[in-house]
Amino acid sequence: MTAPIRSDQPWLAPFLALAAMWGASFLCIKVALDDLDPIGIVLGRILLGTVTLLALLAVRRERLPRGGVWVHLAVLAVIGNALPFAGFAYGETHVSSVLAGIYNAATPLFTLVIAMAVLPDERPTRQRLLGLTIGFVGVVIVLGPWRGLGGGALAGQLMCLGAALSYAVAFPYQRRFLAGRPESGAVLAAGQLLCATVIAAVLAPAVGDAPDGLGLDTVASLLVLGALGTGVAYVLNYVVVRRAGATTASTVTYVIPVVATVLGVVVLAEPLAWNQPVGGLVVLGGLALAQGALRVGRRRAALAD
Repeated sequence: MTAPIRSDQPWLAPFLALAAMWGASFLCIKVALDDLDPIGIVLGRILLGTVTLLALLAVRRERLPRGGVWVHLAVLAVIGNALPFAGFAYGETHVSSVLAGIYNAATPLFTLVIAMAVLPDERPTRQRLLGLTIGFVGVVIVLGPWRGLGGGALAGQLMCLGAALSYAVAFPYQRRFLAGRPESGAVLAAGQLLCATVIAAVLAPAVGDAPDGLGLDTVASLLVLGALGTGVAYVLNYVVVRRAGATTASTVTYVIPVVATVLGVVVLAEPLAWNQPVGGLVVLGGLALAQGALRVGRRRAALAD
């Protein structure tokens, strides 16, 4: 049974806080790369997120799930945490945090494609296909093939796109195998992050290097990435969903690249080529059309009347 939307409770403040946390994550990755290698960042943010959610469960007196659900949580830990976190971290060794944030906006586009392929109730309507086409044209504009493709910059962009694709695979998987579970969202998220912590802890010594030391900027960045962006943000997302509905909550996707762009340009003085914001706007416009936020057919009919 779906919980009723509590429209009488304020949702804008947690919505903006959520957008700020997720949008700032790309800046934090770039800052943390000064002291940590990518796998170290992945381990740090997942570990802090896990501790945060386990503390939340302790306060709520909830227990971790039992049984076969751990298989699905382990799969989600790989495709929803370890792979995308690593993709963006490694990607930002070659590209700006601005570009990484813009590529993250492609996640819902990939999600729609995968959902239409594997979920029976997700129909490939004409409007969705048009929106997806426009969105992926935006991705090409961001990629900027006329500027020359090759070297580390291309590798970094492909890693960011791969991270977005990995997120996109995780959402339909989660919906198909975990949406009907009796456990709370916080319980499932804590279990998922616990699996991801084990995976990252095993990989870190094998593929990463121990840091010589951590500066205050790196520590602060990890706290924002882990405790806030991977822990508290999850709780805020549920608050927005319950107070304003899933449709309103999903529009945070449109705000995240804006926050990432502003922070990257203002705080890190990162360069911004014209095709990056233009392509990002095209991606978001295609996404809005594919998700039904823009009603082309209805507007035409209204004009005809």
